[in-house]
Amino acid sequence: MLTTFRVGASLAQSLPHPVATAIRRTASVAVARTSAERRFMVARHLRRVVGHDLRGGALERRIDAAFDAYARYWVDSAVLQKVSDAEVDLGFSVEGFEHIEDAFERGVGPILALPHLGGWEWAGRWLTCRPGYEVTVVVEPLAPPELFEWMADMRRSFGMNVVPLGPDVVPTVVRALKDRHVVCLLCDRDIGGGGLEVDFFGETTRIPGGPATIALRTGAAIVPVAVYQLPDRRHHAVVRPPLDATRTGRLRDDVTRVTQRLAVELELLIRAAPEQWHLMYPNWPSDEIALAAWRAERAST
Repeated sequence: MLTTFRVGASLAQSLPHPVATAIRRTASVAVARTSAERRFMVARHLRRVVGHDLRGGALERRIDAAFDAYARYWVDSAVLQKVSDAEVDLGFSVEGFEHIEDAFERGVGPILALPHLGGWEWAGRWLTCRPGYEVTVVVEPLAPPELFEWMADMRRSFGMNVVPLGPDVVPTVVRALKDRHVVCLLCDRDIGGGGLEVDFFGETTRIPGGPATIALRTGAAIVPVAVYQLPDRRHHAVVRPPLDATRTGRLRDDVTRVTQRLAVELELLIRAAPEQWHLMYPNWPSDEIALAAWRAERAST
């Protein structure tokens, strides 16, 4: 897999943008047509966000767009290694950056809470280009491990501090915040387990409680952010006002309250571009039930 990705990254970096875009779109359609389980799950998530009356050709087009957005995420990430700081800045726009700037007045760095949406790698690269900003990113493990290291090395080459998701992540993040780093956390999926139950798009599921816990203990601001893909490798970030993460009682109750508020903010950000939400696996308990029924029906035909 790593060799395949390296070859693909080399092609993305060397081909003219229109040619690379055409190849990406063709490949994403082919994958979308042959990935039946992922297509089924993407359809569930899109209908959950957009509305259950989404069906037929409109649904199929949005599913194809979701696969293309995910393919673009990987292509754009590969291209980042060959793009200059000036080009990144030229193709990146931000709405609400003052919320990040104001967060430093608390004496610690802010927590940027993001969904797996659009092109968040470009946001990290753009921040590292700005004088005075140190960026720490918490990243989930990838298989095989060589692919994880390849991606981690890429991020480090941009000046990011990379923290693998694991048992040491909380103390490492706390130190980074105290050193006034901007800490980027992807918060819409309970990848590590142990998340808190929230109402998310009208159904109960779990998302990480770490951002709220760390914010309540350190005083760091939790700033919801999403980075949207625009045409021609451009990206636009939307930065929302910080969440209210003040202590009001028991820590557990406050963590639950803040995490639920974060879920509401993530909903708002995802609804703006649901096709760019890179979620192709079960994320709610009902997804597992529906997928099992779908598999059984296919096996019986």
